[in-house]
Amino acid sequence: MELTLWTYEGPPHVGAMRIASSMKDVHYILHAPQGDTYADLLFTMIERRGSRPPVTYTTFQARDLGGDTAELVKGHIKEAVERFKPSALLVGESCTAELIQDQPGSLAQGMGFDLPIINLELPAYSKKENWGASETFYQLVRGLLKDQPKESEHISTAWKEEGRRPRVNLLGPSLLGFRCRDDVLEIQKILGAHGIDINVVAPLGAKPADVLRLPKADINVCLYPEISESTCSWLERNFGMPFSHIVPIGVNATQDFLKEVHQLLGMDPPTIEQGNHQSKLTWYSKSVDSNYLTGKRVFIFGDGTHAIAAARIAKEELGFEVVGLGTYSREMARHVRSAAKELGIEALITNNYLEVEAAMAEAAPELVLGTQMERHSAKRLGVPCAVISTPMHVQDVPARYSPQMGWEGANVIFDDWVHPLMMGLEEHLIGMFRHDFEFVDGHQSHLGHQGGLQNENDLPNESNTVSNEETPIWTSDGKAELAKIPFFVRGKVRRNTEKYARQAGCRNIDSETLYDAKAHFRA
Repeated sequence: MELTLWTYEGPPHVGAMRIASSMKDVHYILHAPQGDTYADLLFTMIERRGSRPPVTYTTFQARDLGGDTAELVKGHIKEAVERFKPSALLVGESCTAELIQDQPGSLAQGMGFDLPIINLELPAYSKKENWGASETFYQLVRGLLKDQPKESEHISTAWKEEGRRPRVNLLGPSLLGFRCRDDVLEIQKILGAHGIDINVVAPLGAKPADVLRLPKADINVCLYPEISESTCSWLERNFGMPFSHIVPIGVNATQDFLKEVHQLLGMDPPTIEQGNHQSKLTWYSKSVDSNYLTGKRVFIFGDGTHAIAAARIAKEELGFEVVGLGTYSREMARHVRSAAKELGIEALITNNYLEVEAAMAEAAPELVLGTQMERHSAKRLGVPCAVISTPMHVQDVPARYSPQMGWEGANVIFDDWVHPLMMGLEEHLIGMFRHDFEFVDGHQSHLGHQGGLQNENDLPNESNTVSNEETPIWTSDGKAELAKIPFFVRGKVRRNTEKYARQAGCRNIDSETLYDAKAHFRA
């Protein structure tokens, strides 16, 4: 375990809370000390829900450790079942309670309740939140369906013989996921337009009774692999249900997703032309205005699903150059490494935000696509940023309809990514004309910087031009020329110029030295 100011993921019991809170008629008994109830705030503050999560905490205190904490657990379980009357009960423990070894799940299963009880064993000191959510959803589905008799061999094209429309399950969306609510609406709309019905959406909005209906679908759609891939694999092994692997984020991915779903269902896939007219992103990529975006250097970091999707959109649909790609989700590390290899770069797999910030500074991107932590890091570096993944701030959970998936999701992504770059151009222009009367007295742009001077640390000052044997001295002419360079690449230009000056034996850096360095590194 490592102390840090910020973490990308919470402990696995928070993932279990996400599944319980996403569903109906499910209650979660969490054996935890006072203080671990902080997780409630994630749902009431970030998701802005009007009700608290369906979780009962045992909230034992230090003085309880000298007595029988097992009886305390049993008392809370009995009270919760009588009060909430759930259709299924999840029982687990927080990282602190795990050390006590009370085995709350076994205690609950021995109390004689007539309802499914899922014993969650989530190793808090080796696993994280997304794994906890995935394992909880898998154990819940498995626990409810394990005794269900299997029908005849599952055939994904049986809808044709039965004279009905094909139906699918949408698996993976949950609370505290990135725009899951709106993604579900968008995918439902798209599939409905192609004559495909939705059988069950889970865990978001599902009841235990809905989980029992999962085998009635023709195929499963794995919308969020971090949460539902293990469940989809289990359903395929035990019920013969195939599932889709392509996540429909971006125009090209949405087209590929529809093609995959149609093929699994034995339907004729739609043409590419049908999709090209659904999103403005495709139109913009071919417009004259998009020339400003072509070749922009972009650094991407987030959960595996959104990071991989963002890299594909950046490269194929907007013409960006991906200079960094990584994830904090070790369960998705192999997929991210594969995507990075195709781009000719090395993937960054870490849950240390300081390592991500250092890699970001080294890559010198013109746009960052990441989590709310990368937004803070990018602000310090003076680089535009768009949030594409959890962890997120409340401002990344809009009340309006704002999906990431499907055609409308591509429009939202287009807005979210392009606007920071346009604001970056505005910032640069304000910096260039900061001496004009319109820009005096601390005029600020939409980015909130002081007239484009937020990154004065990219310019040499008295403290960093002290003469020594290694550091070249920037002349006033060199400083003035460096100040004309856009703020989002100024730091890299300065470092490269100083490197060139040292190699060439230049003691003073003027405008001519800067031009020579530019020609040297372009050669």
